[in-house]
Amino acid sequence: MRQNPFGSDGPKVSVIGQGTWYLDRGDRKAAIAALARGIETGMTHIDTAEMYGDAELVIAEAIAGRRDEIFLVSKLVPSNASRRGTVTACERSLARLKTDRLDCYLLHWRGSYSLDETVAAFDQLVDAGKIRSWGVSNFDTDDLDELLAVAGDGKIACNQVLYHLGERAIEHAVIPWCEQHGVAVVAYSPFGHNDFPPARSKAGQLLQVIAEAHGASPRQVALSFLTRRPCVFAIPKASSHEHAADNAAAANLTLSENEMTVLDKTFPRGPKPRGLPML
Repeated sequence: MRQNPFGSDGPKVSVIGQGTWYLDRGDRKAAIAALARGIETGMTHIDTAEMYGDAELVIAEAIAGRRDEIFLVSKLVPSNASRRGTVTACERSLARLKTDRLDCYLLHWRGSYSLDETVAAFDQLVDAGKIRSWGVSNFDTDDLDELLAVAGDGKIACNQVLYHLGERAIEHAVIPWCEQHGVAVVAYSPFGHNDFPPARSKAGQLLQVIAEAHGASPRQVALSFLTRRPCVFAIPKASSHEHAADNAAAANLTLSENEMTVLDKTFPRGPKPRGLPML
């Protein structure tokens, strides 16, 4: 599994990780098996959140006895992001995950609490050894500028944002900002939200042609394209161990310049939006 540094001074982390949104809504045994298979194939970057229902509990079962192999990330909701609330939320996630630390802890999106409070709590958690790093999710460049002014250089580990073939808005400003400041970009919903190009569509047929040229799958092509920059990671969810293995193989797929040019034209990033797209 290809690994890249996670942030300016972070450890090397698997470029393709495992998302867990809605993981708790299907077959629990199948979900645990998918996570376990993903870990075996090198997808040791596992992302979750306190708002993902029982996903943290499912993950706890999947990583039991293997915690040291995992780069574990969770997120707190903005309504809990006061200084005391952040610490309490983190401790609750740790208990549900049955671990003593998170590798990265994120503010899920911007809320009403001041960033000073949340950052102070993050720093407190780092000092206590309960988290190793922290970051944010769904932050646009103006939010990132404000956060940088509060936290200082080298503190923001990542920004987790919506990014897939049909939604490339972050390429306009967010990715360049993160590259400049040594912040990892983590793509959530990298296959879209139930809108991956259908096999019979022109876009779907193009993905299939490129996939066949590499002995790969269309979804592997999509993941390879999205993670072409060293700062970008992707966290697709897998509902089965076969799907997990398919996702993992994307890390070893290298697209040619011509293939990336064709994909760029077929899935144009479009004009810069007024606001950051998010789910």
